[in-house]
Amino acid sequence: MLSVQNAYVEFRVAQTKKWPWSPAGIVHAVNGVSFELEAGRTIGIVGESGCGKSTLIRAVAGLAPLVSGTVTLDGEQVDYGNRTSMQRLRATMQMIFQDPIASLNPRMTIREIVTEPLTFFRPEMGAADRKTAALAMLERVGIPPAQANRFPHEFSGGQCQRIGIARALVAEPKVLLCDEPVSALDVSIQAQVVNLLKELQREMGLALVFVAHDLGVVRHISDEVLVMYMGAQMERAPAADLVRAPQHPYAKALLSAVPVPDPNIRIAPQMLEGDLPSPMDLPPGCLFASRCPHAMAKCIKARPPMVQREGHEAACYLLDDASAEQEPCLSDS
Repeated sequence: MLSVQNAYVEFRVAQTKKWPWSPAGIVHAVNGVSFELEAGRTIGIVGESGCGKSTLIRAVAGLAPLVSGTVTLDGEQVDYGNRTSMQRLRATMQMIFQDPIASLNPRMTIREIVTEPLTFFRPEMGAADRKTAALAMLERVGIPPAQANRFPHEFSGGQCQRIGIARALVAEPKVLLCDEPVSALDVSIQAQVVNLLKELQREMGLALVFVAHDLGVVRHISDEVLVMYMGAQMERAPAADLVRAPQHPYAKALLSAVPVPDPNIRIAPQMLEGDLPSPMDLPPGCLFASRCPHAMAKCIKARPPMVQREGHEAACYLLDDASAEQEPCLSDS
């Protein structure tokens, strides 16, 4: 249903100029990320803040500039410069944003908010049919139709996120991009929204791209997990396999930081030392080498390719047993 191949996103930063004639700096936000997603399945994208998760899916949705790479949606390559192609993309792919209240127009009632997509994507529908469809979708996500004439500020954060989900799904898209949809909600409300998404996915056969910081939530909703660091993908594997036995050192460090709600189980988080590389001056080697306790000389010189091992796909020389045996870790020397 959705295929993203070698996606690169860059931003020019003019304020870094030392002199008026100096070239603008370039922030390398996403660096060659690829994944595929089938209908009815979910891929979770995780990583620390600033790693490019949200930028990646915004680029897929056409909300950020995709410098290079291809996006294929339902068997057809998306041309972001073509108006007709973008109209098809909008009708087939919708997005849920991180801030549920800021993503809704405060001057419109929630009935108008949910009806608006039908005006663009289903012009053949009459006004009465659009209203009926909007009320039915609101009820489907747990908002009583009797409250349809209220404004967004009259609802809680969890209810506003449900309204955002209704707006995204009312035109019956095939792909739903979720940009940290539960990060601003209480834990109990998070569970309700995640369970709602899973239920709607089963009913509508949706393909979900789910971005989040909470690995517990990602494990609960995702079939596959993609781990990102400094705009690049470090590891991709089935969710259960990644949680049970991560292969990349960065994925291991992420999982070690997940709190366990059991006082009898104590897991010391793996503290990462070293400095982050600058996104404006990326090193030629592995982007994680400056913080990796297992970094070798080879890691600094060249970017490791994606390697298949035990059902995982990871960019790490440690997965190549021959390389790991030949070169000692820099921390040991």
